[in-house]
Amino acid sequence: MNNQRHLLSAALLVLGLAAAVPPPVQAALPALVDGQPLPTLAPMLEQATPAVVNIATESRVQLRRNPLLDDPFFRRFFNIPDQPRERRAQSVGSGVVVDARRGYVITNHHVVDGADTITVTLRDGRQLDAKVIGSDSESDVAVIQVPARNLTALPLADSDRLRVGDFVVAIGNPFGLGQTVTSGIVSALGRTGLGIQGYEDFIQTDASINPGNSGGALVNLRGELIGVNTAIIAPGGGNVGIGFAIPANMVARLMEQIIAHGSVRRGQLGVSVQDLTPELARAFNLPASQGAVIAQVSPRSTAAKAGLKEGDVVLRVNDRPIRDGGGLRNAIGLLEVGETVRLEILREGKPLALDAKVGEYVPVKAEGEALHPRLAGATFEDIGPNSPLAGKVQGVLIADVDSGSPAARAGLRKNDVIIGVNRRPISSTAELKQLMIDRDGLLLNLQRGQEELVLMLR
Repeated sequence: MNNQRHLLSAALLVLGLAAAVPPPVQAALPALVDGQPLPTLAPMLEQATPAVVNIATESRVQLRRNPLLDDPFFRRFFNIPDQPRERRAQSVGSGVVVDARRGYVITNHHVVDGADTITVTLRDGRQLDAKVIGSDSESDVAVIQVPARNLTALPLADSDRLRVGDFVVAIGNPFGLGQTVTSGIVSALGRTGLGIQGYEDFIQTDASINPGNSGGALVNLRGELIGVNTAIIAPGGGNVGIGFAIPANMVARLMEQIIAHGSVRRGQLGVSVQDLTPELARAFNLPASQGAVIAQVSPRSTAAKAGLKEGDVVLRVNDRPIRDGGGLRNAIGLLEVGETVRLEILREGKPLALDAKVGEYVPVKAEGEALHPRLAGATFEDIGPNSPLAGKVQGVLIADVDSGSPAARAGLRKNDVIIGVNRRPISSTAELKQLMIDRDGLLLNLQRGQEELVLMLR
Protein backbone atom coordinates (compact mmCIF):
# COMPACT_ATOMS: atom_id res chain seq x y z
CA MET A 1 0.00 0.00 0.00
CA ASN A 2 2.84 2.34 0.84
CA ASN A 3 4.52 1.41 -2.43
CA GLN A 4 1.34 2.31 -4.34
CA ARG A 5 1.21 5.75 -2.63
CA HIS A 6 4.84 6.41 -3.54
CA LEU A 7 4.21 5.48 -7.19
CA LEU A 8 1.10 7.71 -7.32
CA SER A 9 2.99 10.64 -5.76
CA ALA A 10 5.82 10.19 -8.31
CA ALA A 11 3.31 10.15 -11.19
CA LEU A 12 1.66 13.34 -9.92
CA LEU A 13 5.06 14.96 -9.55
CA VAL A 14 5.97 14.08 -13.15
CA LEU A 15 2.63 15.41 -14.41
CA GLY A 16 3.10 18.56 -12.41
CA LEU A 17 6.55 19.10 -13.84
CA ALA A 18 5.26 18.47 -17.39
CA ALA A 19 2.48 20.97 -16.89
CA ALA A 20 4.97 23.50 -15.58
CA VAL A 21 7.26 23.26 -18.66
CA PRO A 22 6.09 25.87 -21.21
CA PRO A 23 5.55 24.73 -24.82
CA PRO A 24 8.40 25.45 -27.28
CA VAL A 25 8.31 29.02 -28.61
CA GLN A 26 8.45 29.35 -32.44
CA ALA A 27 10.27 32.40 -33.87
CA ALA A 28 7.92 34.71 -35.79
CA LEU A 29 7.87 38.30 -37.01
CA PRO A 30 5.66 40.59 -34.97
CA ALA A 31 2.35 41.37 -36.58
CA LEU A 32 2.57 44.97 -35.50
CA VAL A 33 5.33 47.50 -34.88
CA ASP A 34 4.32 50.46 -32.71
CA GLY A 35 0.73 49.47 -33.32
CA GLN A 36 1.11 49.52 -37.11
CA PRO A 37 1.20 46.49 -39.46
CA LEU A 38 4.54 45.71 -41.11
CA PRO A 39 4.88 47.37 -44.53
CA THR A 40 4.81 44.96 -47.48
CA LEU A 41 4.31 45.12 -51.23
CA ALA A 42 2.88 41.61 -51.34
CA PRO A 43 -0.85 42.54 -51.61
CA MET A 44 -0.18 44.90 -54.51
CA LEU A 45 2.06 42.39 -56.27
CA GLU A 46 -0.53 39.64 -55.88
CA GLN A 47 -2.82 41.82 -58.01
CA ALA A 48 -0.20 43.05 -60.50
CA THR A 49 2.07 40.08 -61.28
CA PRO A 50 -0.56 37.96 -63.12
CA ALA A 51 -0.61 40.70 -65.81
CA VAL A 52 3.15 40.49 -66.47
CA VAL A 53 4.17 37.67 -68.83
CA ASN A 54 7.36 35.98 -69.99
CA ILE A 55 7.98 35.98 -73.74
CA ALA A 56 10.10 33.39 -75.57
CA THR A 57 10.82 33.82 -79.29
CA GLU A 58 12.46 31.68 -81.93
CA SER A 59 13.77 32.92 -85.26
CA ARG A 60 15.98 31.91 -88.19
CA VAL A 61 19.30 33.73 -88.52
CA GLN A 62 21.28 33.75 -91.76
CA LEU A 63 24.86 32.60 -91.26
CA ARG A 64 27.62 34.73 -92.75
CA ARG A 65 30.13 32.70 -94.74
CA ASN A 66 32.65 33.02 -97.55
CA PRO A 67 30.92 33.52 -100.93
CA LEU A 68 33.11 30.76 -102.39
CA LEU A 69 31.16 28.26 -100.33
CA ASP A 70 28.11 29.07 -102.47
CA ASP A 71 29.96 27.95 -105.60
CA PRO A 72 29.10 24.27 -106.36
CA PHE A 73 32.29 23.83 -108.40
CA PHE A 74 34.44 25.12 -105.53
CA ARG A 75 32.76 22.81 -103.03
CA ARG A 76 33.05 19.79 -105.33
CA PHE A 77 36.70 20.50 -106.22
CA PHE A 78 37.77 20.75 -102.57
CA ASN A 79 35.28 18.11 -101.39
CA ILE A 80 33.52 20.54 -99.04
CA PRO A 81 30.17 19.19 -97.79
CA ASP A 82 27.04 21.32 -97.81
CA GLN A 83 26.83 23.54 -94.75
CA PRO A 84 23.77 25.08 -93.12
CA ARG A 85 22.89 28.57 -94.30
CA GLU A 86 20.95 29.48 -91.19
CA ARG A 87 20.58 28.64 -87.53
CA ARG A 88 17.77 28.83 -85.05
CA ALA A 89 18.04 31.63 -82.50
CA GLN A 90 16.08 31.91 -79.26
CA SER A 91 15.60 34.86 -76.96
CA VAL A 92 13.58 35.79 -73.90
CA GLY A 93 11.86 38.95 -72.75
CA SER A 94 8.80 40.19 -70.93
CA GLY A 95 5.43 41.75 -71.68
CA VAL A 96 2.40 43.32 -70.01
CA VAL A 97 -1.25 42.44 -70.58
CA VAL A 98 -3.02 45.78 -71.10
CA ASP A 99 -6.34 44.57 -72.53
CA ALA A 100 -7.65 41.31 -71.05
CA ARG A 101 -10.80 41.27 -73.18
CA ARG A 102 -8.94 41.39 -76.49
CA GLY A 103 -5.73 39.71 -75.35
CA TYR A 104 -3.38 42.60 -76.16
CA VAL A 105 0.11 42.49 -74.67
CA ILE A 106 2.61 45.36 -74.78
CA THR A 107 6.31 44.59 -75.16
CA ASN A 108 9.42 45.97 -76.85
CA HIS A 109 9.93 45.90 -80.60
CA HIS A 110 13.37 44.36 -80.14
CA VAL A 111 11.89 41.47 -78.13
CA VAL A 112 9.72 40.21 -81.03
CA ASP A 113 11.52 41.67 -84.05
CA GLY A 114 12.12 38.96 -86.67
CA ALA A 115 10.54 36.22 -84.53
CA ASP A 116 9.01 33.25 -86.34
CA THR A 117 7.26 31.95 -83.23
CA ILE A 118 6.31 33.76 -80.02
CA THR A 119 5.30 31.90 -76.86
CA VAL A 120 3.80 33.79 -73.93
CA THR A 121 3.96 32.20 -70.47
CA LEU A 122 1.50 33.50 -67.88
CA ARG A 123 2.05 33.70 -64.14
CA ASP A 124 -0.12 30.60 -63.63
CA GLY A 125 2.09 28.55 -65.99
CA ARG A 126 -0.13 28.60 -69.07
CA GLN A 127 1.72 28.89 -72.39
CA LEU A 128 -0.02 30.70 -75.25
CA ASP A 129 0.97 31.26 -78.86
CA ALA A 130 1.06 34.95 -79.77
CA LYS A 131 0.92 36.92 -83.00
CA VAL A 132 2.32 40.37 -83.70
CA ILE A 133 -0.33 43.04 -84.24
CA GLY A 134 2.27 45.68 -85.12
CA SER A 135 5.38 47.39 -83.85
CA ASP A 136 7.40 50.57 -84.06
CA SER A 137 11.19 50.35 -84.13
CA GLU A 138 11.64 54.10 -83.58
CA SER A 139 10.08 53.96 -80.11
CA ASP A 140 10.77 50.23 -79.47
CA VAL A 141 7.12 49.44 -78.75
CA ALA A 142 5.22 46.40 -80.05
CA VAL A 143 1.73 45.00 -79.54
CA ILE A 144 1.16 41.24 -79.63
CA GLN A 145 -2.04 39.29 -79.09
CA VAL A 146 -2.82 36.05 -77.25
CA PRO A 147 -6.12 34.16 -76.85
CA ALA A 148 -8.22 36.20 -74.42
CA ARG A 149 -9.12 33.58 -71.81
CA ASN A 150 -8.98 34.38 -68.09
CA LEU A 151 -6.37 37.12 -68.47
CA THR A 152 -5.50 39.85 -65.98
CA ALA A 153 -4.61 43.33 -67.27
CA LEU A 154 -2.69 46.15 -65.63
CA PRO A 155 -4.38 49.55 -65.50
CA LEU A 156 -2.34 52.42 -66.98
CA ALA A 157 -1.41 55.34 -64.77
CA ASP A 158 -0.95 58.97 -65.84
CA SER A 159 2.84 58.98 -66.20
CA ASP A 160 2.88 62.78 -66.54
CA ARG A 161 2.15 62.94 -62.80
CA LEU A 162 5.31 61.04 -61.84
CA ARG A 163 7.85 62.79 -59.65
CA VAL A 164 11.49 62.08 -59.01
CA GLY A 165 11.60 60.08 -55.78
CA ASP A 166 8.35 58.16 -56.32
CA PHE A 167 8.66 54.49 -55.36
CA VAL A 168 8.43 52.03 -58.27
CA VAL A 169 8.57 48.27 -58.80
CA ALA A 170 9.98 46.50 -61.88
CA ILE A 171 8.49 43.13 -62.86
CA GLY A 172 10.01 40.98 -65.58
CA ASN A 173 11.98 37.92 -66.63
CA PRO A 174 15.69 38.76 -66.11
CA PHE A 175 18.15 36.33 -67.69
CA GLY A 176 15.25 33.95 -68.35
CA LEU A 177 14.99 33.09 -64.64
CA GLY A 178 11.23 33.55 -64.53
CA GLN A 179 9.10 36.30 -63.07
CA THR A 180 11.16 38.50 -60.76
CA VAL A 181 10.29 41.63 -58.79
CA THR A 182 12.69 44.45 -57.87
CA SER A 183 12.05 47.86 -56.33
CA GLY A 184 13.53 51.35 -56.39
CA ILE A 185 12.57 54.94 -57.10
CA VAL A 186 12.16 57.23 -60.06
CA SER A 187 15.69 58.58 -60.50
CA ALA A 188 14.97 61.07 -63.32
CA LEU A 189 12.31 61.98 -65.87
CA GLY A 190 12.39 62.98 -69.53
CA ARG A 191 15.71 61.35 -70.39
CA THR A 192 16.52 61.98 -74.07
CA GLY A 193 19.53 62.00 -76.35
CA LEU A 194 20.73 58.56 -75.23
CA GLY A 195 20.80 57.15 -78.76
CA ILE A 196 18.82 54.08 -77.69
CA GLN A 197 15.75 54.80 -79.82
CA GLY A 198 14.67 57.41 -82.31
CA TYR A 199 11.96 58.72 -79.97
CA GLU A 200 13.11 59.01 -76.38
CA ASP A 201 11.39 60.36 -73.28
CA PHE A 202 12.52 57.83 -70.69
CA ILE A 203 11.78 57.33 -67.03
CA GLN A 204 15.07 56.54 -65.31
CA THR A 205 14.99 54.21 -62.30
CA ASP A 206 17.38 52.40 -59.98
CA ALA A 207 15.06 49.39 -59.68
CA SER A 208 17.16 46.45 -60.93
CA ILE A 209 16.58 45.91 -64.65
CA ASN A 210 18.62 43.27 -66.49
CA PRO A 211 18.61 41.49 -69.87
CA GLY A 212 15.25 39.72 -70.16
CA ASN A 213 13.40 42.50 -68.34
CA SER A 214 12.79 44.21 -71.70
CA GLY A 215 9.07 44.74 -72.24
CA GLY A 216 8.24 44.18 -68.57
CA ALA A 217 6.29 46.44 -66.25
CA LEU A 218 7.35 49.38 -64.14
CA VAL A 219 4.49 49.94 -61.69
CA ASN A 220 3.68 52.35 -58.90
CA LEU A 221 2.66 51.32 -55.40
CA ARG A 222 -0.98 51.15 -56.51
CA GLY A 223 -0.07 48.43 -59.02
CA GLU A 224 -0.65 50.67 -62.05
CA LEU A 225 1.57 50.57 -65.12
CA ILE A 226 3.71 53.71 -65.29
CA GLY A 227 6.26 52.49 -67.84
CA VAL A 228 7.58 49.64 -69.99
CA ASN A 229 11.13 48.62 -69.10
CA THR A 230 13.32 48.96 -72.17
CA ALA A 231 17.04 49.55 -71.67
CA ILE A 232 19.90 49.78 -69.21
CA ILE A 233 23.32 51.34 -69.06
CA ALA A 234 25.49 48.35 -68.21
CA PRO A 235 29.25 48.79 -68.70
CA GLY A 236 29.89 45.38 -67.13
CA GLY A 237 26.91 43.64 -68.72
CA GLY A 238 24.62 43.72 -65.68
CA ASN A 239 22.54 46.14 -63.66
CA VAL A 240 24.35 49.15 -62.20
CA GLY A 241 21.27 51.03 -61.07
CA ILE A 242 20.55 52.94 -64.31
CA GLY A 243 17.52 51.58 -66.11
CA PHE A 244 15.06 53.19 -68.51
CA ALA A 245 11.34 52.73 -69.14
CA ILE A 246 9.01 54.16 -71.79
CA PRO A 247 6.31 56.26 -70.03
CA ALA A 248 2.81 54.79 -69.94
CA ASN A 249 1.24 57.83 -71.63
CA MET A 250 3.63 57.45 -74.57
CA VAL A 251 2.91 53.72 -74.72
CA ALA A 252 -0.85 54.36 -74.75
CA ARG A 253 -0.64 56.75 -77.72
CA LEU A 254 1.57 54.38 -79.68
CA MET A 255 -0.60 51.38 -78.83
CA GLU A 256 -3.70 53.09 -80.22
CA GLN A 257 -2.01 53.67 -83.57
CA ILE A 258 -0.43 50.22 -83.76
CA ILE A 259 -3.76 48.50 -83.10
CA ALA A 260 -5.55 50.74 -85.62
CA HIS A 261 -2.94 50.73 -88.41
CA GLY A 262 -0.40 48.00 -87.60
CA SER A 263 2.26 50.68 -87.34
CA VAL A 264 2.76 54.27 -86.18
CA ARG A 265 1.89 56.99 -88.68
CA ARG A 266 4.20 59.74 -87.52
CA GLY A 267 3.08 63.32 -87.82
CA GLN A 268 5.13 66.37 -88.69
CA LEU A 269 4.76 70.13 -88.84
CA GLY A 270 7.39 70.72 -91.50
CA VAL A 271 9.96 72.52 -89.38
CA SER A 272 13.58 72.11 -88.37
CA VAL A 273 14.26 72.82 -84.71
CA GLN A 274 17.10 73.25 -82.27
CA ASP A 275 17.40 73.50 -78.50
CA LEU A 276 16.97 76.86 -76.82
CA THR A 277 20.39 77.27 -75.25
CA PRO A 278 21.22 80.04 -72.75
CA GLU A 279 23.30 81.69 -75.49
CA LEU A 280 20.36 81.74 -77.91
CA ALA A 281 18.04 83.01 -75.19
CA ARG A 282 20.40 85.92 -74.53
CA ALA A 283 20.86 86.58 -78.25
CA PHE A 284 17.08 86.71 -78.80
CA ASN A 285 16.54 88.54 -75.50
CA LEU A 286 14.08 85.86 -74.40
CA PRO A 287 12.89 85.28 -70.85
CA ALA A 288 12.54 81.51 -71.43
CA SER A 289 15.25 79.05 -70.41
CA GLN A 290 13.70 75.94 -71.99
CA GLY A 291 12.01 75.37 -75.32
CA ALA A 292 12.56 74.53 -78.98
CA VAL A 293 13.65 77.17 -81.47
CA ILE A 294 12.17 77.00 -84.98
CA ALA A 295 15.24 77.08 -87.22
CA GLN A 296 13.47 76.58 -90.56
CA VAL A 297 9.90 76.35 -91.84
CA SER A 298 9.28 74.35 -95.01
CA PRO A 299 7.18 76.14 -97.67
CA ARG A 300 3.56 74.96 -97.94
CA SER A 301 3.94 72.89 -94.76
CA THR A 302 1.31 72.73 -92.02
CA ALA A 303 3.60 74.90 -89.89
CA ALA A 304 3.72 77.56 -92.59
CA LYS A 305 -0.07 77.46 -92.93
CA ALA A 306 -0.44 77.83 -89.14
CA GLY A 307 1.78 80.94 -89.16
CA LEU A 308 4.94 79.58 -87.49
CA LYS A 309 8.08 81.56 -88.32
CA GLU A 310 11.79 81.10 -88.00
CA GLY A 311 12.99 82.25 -84.59
CA ASP A 312 9.74 81.32 -82.82
CA VAL A 313 10.31 79.44 -79.55
CA VAL A 314 7.83 76.65 -78.81
CA LEU A 315 7.18 76.46 -75.07
CA ARG A 316 4.18 74.11 -74.82
CA VAL A 317 2.31 71.62 -77.02
CA ASN A 318 -1.25 70.84 -75.94
CA ASP A 319 -0.44 72.31 -72.49
CA ARG A 320 2.60 70.05 -72.09
CA PRO A 321 5.93 71.86 -71.49
CA ILE A 322 8.61 71.48 -74.17
CA ARG A 323 12.15 71.36 -72.79
CA ASP A 324 14.13 71.12 -76.04
CA GLY A 325 14.05 70.22 -79.72
CA GLY A 326 13.82 66.51 -78.98
CA GLY A 327 10.81 67.12 -76.77
CA LEU A 328 9.01 68.95 -79.59
CA ARG A 329 9.83 66.18 -82.06
CA ASN A 330 8.48 63.57 -79.64
CA ALA A 331 5.32 65.53 -78.93
CA ILE A 332 4.45 65.96 -82.61
CA GLY A 333 5.66 62.52 -83.70
CA LEU A 334 3.29 60.78 -81.27
CA LEU A 335 0.19 62.60 -82.54
CA GLU A 336 -2.20 61.21 -85.15
CA VAL A 337 -1.89 62.57 -88.65
CA GLY A 338 -4.64 65.15 -89.15
CA GLU A 339 -4.90 65.97 -85.44
CA THR A 340 -5.00 69.64 -84.47
CA VAL A 341 -2.35 70.72 -82.01
CA ARG A 342 -2.16 73.84 -79.81
CA LEU A 343 1.26 75.53 -79.78
CA GLU A 344 2.23 78.12 -77.19
CA ILE A 345 5.20 80.12 -78.45
CA LEU A 346 7.33 83.18 -77.85
CA ARG A 347 7.79 85.51 -80.81
CA GLU A 348 10.21 88.35 -80.23
CA GLY A 349 9.70 87.87 -76.49
CA LYS A 350 5.89 88.05 -76.66
CA PRO A 351 3.60 85.04 -75.93
CA LEU A 352 1.42 83.77 -78.75
CA ALA A 353 -0.82 80.71 -79.28
CA LEU A 354 -1.29 79.00 -82.64
CA ASP A 355 -3.27 75.99 -83.85
CA ALA A 356 -1.65 73.70 -86.42
CA LYS A 357 -2.76 70.50 -88.11
CA VAL A 358 -0.35 67.57 -87.93
CA GLY A 359 0.74 66.44 -91.38
CA GLU A 360 2.11 63.07 -92.46
CA TYR A 361 5.76 62.63 -93.24
CA VAL A 362 6.53 60.29 -96.15
CA PRO A 363 10.30 59.77 -96.43
CA VAL A 364 11.97 59.72 -99.83
CA LYS A 365 13.60 56.32 -100.28
CA ALA A 366 15.88 54.57 -102.77
CA GLU A 367 16.77 50.89 -103.14
CA GLY A 368 20.48 50.13 -103.33
CA GLU A 369 20.10 47.61 -106.15
CA ALA A 370 18.96 50.40 -108.47
CA LEU A 371 21.99 52.53 -107.56
CA HIS A 372 24.96 50.17 -107.68
CA PRO A 373 25.42 46.36 -107.63
CA ARG A 374 27.52 46.55 -104.45
CA LEU A 375 24.68 48.41 -102.69
CA ALA A 376 22.05 45.73 -103.34
CA GLY A 377 20.17 44.84 -100.16
CA ALA A 378 20.35 48.33 -98.65
CA THR A 379 17.55 50.89 -98.42
CA PHE A 380 18.44 54.58 -98.38
CA GLU A 381 16.28 57.35 -96.99
CA ASP A 382 16.33 61.13 -96.65
CA ILE A 383 16.83 62.43 -93.12
CA GLY A 384 13.40 63.90 -92.41
CA PRO A 385 12.39 66.57 -89.91
CA ASN A 386 11.23 63.93 -87.41
CA SER A 387 14.52 62.05 -87.47
CA PRO A 388 16.75 62.32 -84.37
CA LEU A 389 19.52 63.19 -86.83
CA ALA A 390 17.66 66.21 -88.20
CA GLY A 391 19.76 69.33 -87.84
CA LYS A 392 22.72 67.34 -86.52
CA VAL A 393 24.09 65.64 -89.63
CA GLN A 394 23.66 66.18 -93.36
CA GLY A 395 23.53 63.12 -95.55
CA VAL A 396 21.48 60.05 -96.49
CA LEU A 397 20.39 57.51 -93.89
CA ILE A 398 20.84 53.79 -94.51
CA ALA A 399 17.41 52.71 -93.28
CA ASP A 400 17.95 48.97 -93.63
CA VAL A 401 20.53 46.39 -94.75
CA ASP A 402 19.58 42.79 -95.54
CA SER A 403 21.77 40.23 -93.80
CA GLY A 404 24.20 38.56 -96.21
CA SER A 405 23.47 41.04 -99.02
CA PRO A 406 26.20 42.68 -101.15
CA ALA A 407 25.71 45.90 -99.16
CA ALA A 408 26.22 44.03 -95.88
CA ARG A 409 29.33 42.30 -97.23
CA ALA A 410 30.66 45.68 -98.36
CA GLY A 411 30.50 46.86 -94.72
CA LEU A 412 27.35 48.98 -94.68
CA ARG A 413 25.15 48.85 -91.57
CA LYS A 414 21.67 49.98 -90.68
CA ASN A 415 21.62 53.58 -89.32
CA ASP A 416 24.90 54.50 -91.04
CA VAL A 417 24.72 57.91 -92.72
CA ILE A 418 26.37 58.52 -96.11
CA ILE A 419 27.72 62.05 -95.87
CA GLY A 420 29.79 62.05 -99.07
CA VAL A 421 30.30 60.20 -102.35
CA ASN A 422 33.64 60.47 -104.16
CA ARG A 423 34.61 63.32 -101.85
CA ARG A 424 31.47 65.32 -102.65
CA PRO A 425 29.02 66.01 -99.77
CA ILE A 426 25.43 64.90 -100.21
CA SER A 427 22.20 65.71 -98.38
CA SER A 428 19.49 63.74 -100.21
CA THR A 429 18.77 60.51 -102.04
CA ALA A 430 18.37 62.56 -105.24
CA GLU A 431 22.00 63.70 -104.95
CA LEU A 432 23.06 60.13 -104.11
CA LYS A 433 21.40 58.84 -107.30
CA GLN A 434 23.04 61.55 -109.41
CA LEU A 435 26.54 60.71 -108.15
CA MET A 436 26.02 56.99 -108.73
CA ILE A 437 25.58 57.37 -112.51
CA ASP A 438 28.36 55.75 -114.56
CA ARG A 439 30.57 55.15 -111.56
CA ASP A 440 32.62 51.94 -111.48
CA GLY A 441 34.41 52.79 -108.24
CA LEU A 442 32.72 54.51 -105.30
CA LEU A 443 34.34 56.18 -102.33
CA LEU A 444 31.75 56.52 -99.56
CA ASN A 445 32.18 58.74 -96.51
CA LEU A 446 30.08 57.37 -93.66
CA GLN A 447 29.12 58.52 -90.22
CA ARG A 448 28.53 55.65 -87.79
CA GLY A 449 27.57 56.94 -84.38
CA GLN A 450 30.29 59.39 -83.42
CA GLU A 451 32.84 57.98 -85.89
CA GLU A 452 33.51 58.74 -89.55
CA LEU A 453 34.53 55.95 -91.92
CA VAL A 454 35.59 55.61 -95.54
CA LEU A 455 34.55 52.63 -97.72
CA MET A 456 35.78 51.90 -101.22
CA LEU A 457 33.38 49.96 -103.45
CA ARG A 458 34.54 48.52 -106.79
